[in-house]
Amino acid sequence: MTQNKRILLALLILLLIVTAVLLIENGRRQAQAEQAQSLMPPGMPTAAPGSIPIYYNDDLTASFQPTDLEQLTRANFTDTEEGKTQEGWMLRDVLRLYLPAAELTPETIVTVISNHRGKSVQLTWAEVDAPVNMVMFDLSGRGTLKLVSLLPRLDTREEWVQDVDRIEVISNQ
Repeated sequence: MTQNKRILLALLILLLIVTAVLLIENGRRQAQAEQAQSLMPPGMPTAAPGSIPIYYNDDLTASFQPTDLEQLTRANFTDTEEGKTQEGWMLRDVLRLYLPAAELTPETIVTVISNHRGKSVQLTWAEVDAPVNMVMFDLSGRGTLKLVSLLPRLDTREEWVQDVDRIEVISNQ
C-alpha cells in the first residue's frame, strides 16, 4: 500500500468517527429534549431561547421577544440625565398583553430582573400603570431591552435595568 493510500484511508476513518460522534450526540440531545418536554404538564407554557419569561405568582405564564412588541404603541420621553430621547413600549402594555387586567391590582408587585447585570427593580402596579411615570422598555443598541422611567429611583442610566431577562408579577389575589 502506498503512502498516499494510507493517508487517504486514515482520513476516511477519521471522517467516519467524527460523523458517528456527531450523529450520536445529536440523537442524545433530541432524546433529552423529548424527555424534558414529557415531564412538563400539558398546556404549560415554555419560554423560547432568548425570550423574556413572565412569571405570575411563581408560574411561567408567558414569554416574549422584543420583536413581539412591535404591535404595541410606542412611547417616548427625554431623560433628565443626558437629555436623550428614550423610546419604546410601556411595561403596563406589555403585561396587559399576557396577564388578565383583573389580576393587576394597585398592590401587585412587578419585578423586572437582569440576571446578566445582577440588577432588578421592584415596582407596584400603581407605579407601572401611571402614565406620568413612563415605566417602559427601550431597545438597547445590542437589541436587548432596558427598563427606563421618569420615577426618581429609576430615572438615571445607573438605575436602569439593562439586558432584562425575566419579569415576575406577584399578586395577593
